[in-house]
Amino acid sequence: MIYTVTFNPSLDYNVEVDDFTTGCINRTKKEHMIAGGKGINVSVVLQNLGHTSTALGFVAGFTGDQICHLLEEQGIRTDFIRLDQGCSRINVKLHSDTETEINGQGPGIGADSLKLLYKKLDRLQEGDVLVLAGSIPPSLPETIYRDIMEYLAARQVKIVVDATNELLLNVLPLHPFLIKPNHHELGEIFQTKIKGKQDVVTYAKKLQERGAVNVLVSMAGDGAVLLAEDGRVYESAAPDGIVRNPVGAGDSMVAGFVAGYQESGDYKKALVKGLCAGSASAFSDDLATADAVEALLSQLSVG
Repeated sequence: MIYTVTFNPSLDYNVEVDDFTTGCINRTKKEHMIAGGKGINVSVVLQNLGHTSTALGFVAGFTGDQICHLLEEQGIRTDFIRLDQGCSRINVKLHSDTETEINGQGPGIGADSLKLLYKKLDRLQEGDVLVLAGSIPPSLPETIYRDIMEYLAARQVKIVVDATNELLLNVLPLHPFLIKPNHHELGEIFQTKIKGKQDVVTYAKKLQERGAVNVLVSMAGDGAVLLAEDGRVYESAAPDGIVRNPVGAGDSMVAGFVAGYQESGDYKKALVKGLCAGSASAFSDDLATADAVEALLSQLSVG
């Protein structure tokens, strides 16, 4: 079974406005709402690719109810912890001449509620996959990803961590199965500028030396590089397409990689499927679908 954790889910209100102007009334041209959050995005794309997952995390208030409703409408299994106070956040994504986002804070998560999450994690067994993705609310300890990995250390769960800065670095000694920084984030970790794939390999190896099992680095239009646990380097160019909305592309890459690895156990195939899933989301207004991923897979050979 695959599980995803989203500590601070959101109701994403996407609106299009022609010639947005501050200080006056603007009328929307187009609008829609989706359930958001990096772990949730992973679950959505996994579902689109034919893989069942369970979305874990915390929801609150009427917005939390709507998040669950939207996911369940898509057939996604949810097992969120409902908080007694506050509301799950609303993120406004404004599309006009420029892109603007206003992200809510979300509810606080107390110690008792956090204990309930650990109880749900008790069901994980050897061979299960757990995806920990995104930032965490200020009510939680900065070591929460590491704490979860320590809690599950004896269970042989494959843990994927898609996070930045200390959230990511803290977990490396516990040997996450996969981490997925992009090339900018990789450069920030080592306070350098990544200039090409050789730099990616050099610094990915440093993360592997610190404990990561597999390091997947996305490079936008330049494709992606995977440094696998056997020391082999796999790389792939990106498929052709026009970027419409890069939001969720990284989460989609994680979902595609997990789906590809679950299907084949082959790192090259997992890399390419992840890259195509990320690209399919970037080339669309929505998250990657199976048809869109298959169309892009036909562009790339897997050798």
